[in-house]
Amino acid sequence: MIKADGKVFTLNTKNTTYAFRVMETGQLEHMYYGRLIHCDEPSVLIEKRAFAPGNTVTYNNEHPELTLEDVCLEVSTLGKGDYREPMITAVCPDGSSTLDFVYDSFEVIQGKPEFKTLPSSYDEKGEVETLVVTLKDKNHGYTLELLYSVFEDCDVITRSAKFKNTTDSSVKLTRMLSMLVDFEHSGYKITSFHGSWTREMNKSDMVLPAGKYVNSSFTGTSSNRCNPLFIISDADSTETAGDVYGFNLVYSGNHYSATEVSPWGKTRVAYGINPESFEWTLEAGEEFEAPEAVMTYSKAGFRQMSLNMHDFVREHITRGTWKKKERPILINSWEASYFDFTEGSLLKLAKVAKNTGIELFVMDDGWFGNRNDDKHALGDWDIINKKKLPGGLEGLAKKVNDLGLMFGLWVEPEMINVESELYKKHPEWAIDIPGMDHAQGRNQRLLDLCNPEVVDYMIDRMSEVFATPGLSYIKWDMNRNFSDYFSKYLPADKQMEVSHRYVLGFYRMLKTLAERFPEILMEGCASGGNRFDLGALCYFPQIWGSDNTDAVSRLAIQDGYSYGYPQSTYTAHVSSCPNHQTLRITPLESRFAVASFGVLGYELNLNDASAEDISAVKAQIELYKQYRKTLQFGDYYRLRADNIYQWSIVDKDKNTCVSMVMQREIKPGEQYLRIGAAGLDADTKYHFYGRKLEYNLKGFGDLVNTVAPIHIKQDGMLHNVIAKFVKMPGEVEDTVAYGDTLNEGGIKLAQSYVGTGYNEQVRYFPDFGARLYFIEKC
Repeated sequence: MIKADGKVFTLNTKNTTYAFRVMETGQLEHMYYGRLIHCDEPSVLIEKRAFAPGNTVTYNNEHPELTLEDVCLEVSTLGKGDYREPMITAVCPDGSSTLDFVYDSFEVIQGKPEFKTLPSSYDEKGEVETLVVTLKDKNHGYTLELLYSVFEDCDVITRSAKFKNTTDSSVKLTRMLSMLVDFEHSGYKITSFHGSWTREMNKSDMVLPAGKYVNSSFTGTSSNRCNPLFIISDADSTETAGDVYGFNLVYSGNHYSATEVSPWGKTRVAYGINPESFEWTLEAGEEFEAPEAVMTYSKAGFRQMSLNMHDFVREHITRGTWKKKERPILINSWEASYFDFTEGSLLKLAKVAKNTGIELFVMDDGWFGNRNDDKHALGDWDIINKKKLPGGLEGLAKKVNDLGLMFGLWVEPEMINVESELYKKHPEWAIDIPGMDHAQGRNQRLLDLCNPEVVDYMIDRMSEVFATPGLSYIKWDMNRNFSDYFSKYLPADKQMEVSHRYVLGFYRMLKTLAERFPEILMEGCASGGNRFDLGALCYFPQIWGSDNTDAVSRLAIQDGYSYGYPQSTYTAHVSSCPNHQTLRITPLESRFAVASFGVLGYELNLNDASAEDISAVKAQIELYKQYRKTLQFGDYYRLRADNIYQWSIVDKDKNTCVSMVMQREIKPGEQYLRIGAAGLDADTKYHFYGRKLEYNLKGFGDLVNTVAPIHIKQDGMLHNVIAKFVKMPGEVEDTVAYGDTLNEGGIKLAQSYVGTGYNEQVRYFPDFGARLYFIEKC
């Protein structure tokens, strides 16, 4: 709900209030963001100023008490005495850079306006209100619109800004952030998510008592180095307690967030497009819209903040046919064969996959042109490799469909190899600097999506591919970062616009294809999580979380994603062992348990799997289908993240819960384990039980000789034969308890093996061991 009278603006969600006012000088002063409050008497929230601090610049002679450097603001620029991070900077026709935006008018709109050039959140039910505050620059006459959209249902407020050149001359924007907000206190903890290829979303915490902390991307994408998601909170906040503010950006390019503490202890958050790679010239009458920023507040710790973000992404970011549709279980051919495959080998894999219950077969890289390695043929989407696929895409799709499987395909439309037919025809379509050595990435170059002709060409080529009869799924990859920023399409004075224009071209491709082929499930990928953001999720209902499929590595990766993204948005695959990225060996059941807490898939050569493993995969898939709706769309809870990780997902009706616990390594002598629960109805009785599993006798090594009547050589022939027929029974967990007991007291599991004995009452829980547990309403 929005209350506005032209003097004070109050934005309320179910549990939060955001308030600001128009100062006597026309600036917008931020008053409050936090728990839901009455704001009928705003004077109690306004700082009473009598004299400006020493060594500061006062705003004007009429207000000698006012220095903007010590005011909580909604907008800040250069030149008027505020030396903190600005939201907007520009070079005006006279060469000056001072802007002074003051209040002009406001409007409240019922609904959520669409952006003209960028994806944004949306409102299907018409319940969202949007406040548009218009400011005017006192010196040059530019117009700035600030947009605030209130999503009451999930305690989210989004912000964006639009700069309008309402003059007769051009102006060059050198910084155009989406939002700025000041908090009156300091000492906040900043939580951000960093990493690299195969190591995405590693959570980092630091307390900022002074100075400035910047979380940014300069790779051309939102990047695996620094995801745009970040959080500020009370220094002692936990999962369930403390004031927590979450921020994210609906943008897939270079982003920037600065958290800065002023000399007077105020904390500023400035957020939007990275100014390091940005300039934009606006001619007379033109406008520029900044990406939408997302804010949420929780008074109950990180958990509620994440639930707010999850609901927002599910309801107001992801869209289309697959928004709430259960996602199919796929097998991807990449780690099974890489580039080395034939139609016959693919169909052999597909047949085995079908027998396990897998629903979607995906052919990865290597099906087009002379594509037998990563040095050739990117861009040659109109040339099918007939040596591998004599019947073409349509022939393979039909054969896969005839097996009872959906068919999917890998593409990388934004890239080009120098060794390709497309490059021979159009070398000017690649992003590189003429006459200079190019800094290469994965033996490929970026196509110049600043050029509308290139975008139109790739839309046409992808439309031909997407129109393949029987095609149900596309994996859209992007495997290199930007270098040598230069577009041969643009003049010299617009080269600093390349990174943003590229993103606009990318979005135009996706928007056009999504509208033409609404039934196709598109999954995003960028060497894993190198472009995992809310902008991409407007078109991709799910994104490949990481090229790293190792279950242990995936604990931190998926835990990190869960802070801002629901589990239906990141995909996770069960792969072979030793793992192709880490060479680590983990139990098959552990790989399945971790992957089940994303969108489940498989990526291994089932043709080489043992009969025992095939049987296990079949049982896994049958189990996952039984709980798929809960696992993909339920409320997600982080319960523990140290040597032991525990995640839990509860369906919206609180009838069913699936919980996962995994141990990184054994701590000798630690025989008891209590796992938690969350989100259950306090007064409802639930049935808690574990999955009945059996374990390979060889896991106990030569301890088998403590019970065997004859000596059995470890790993000898007899040991191997016995292990095929004799399994060690797993522990039994089965009890009934009320929801409040489980939520508050948790569940104490069977004793772990500690070296003194083993039977059905003992939990076999080795290094990298994992369990799935189920809690169902009685």
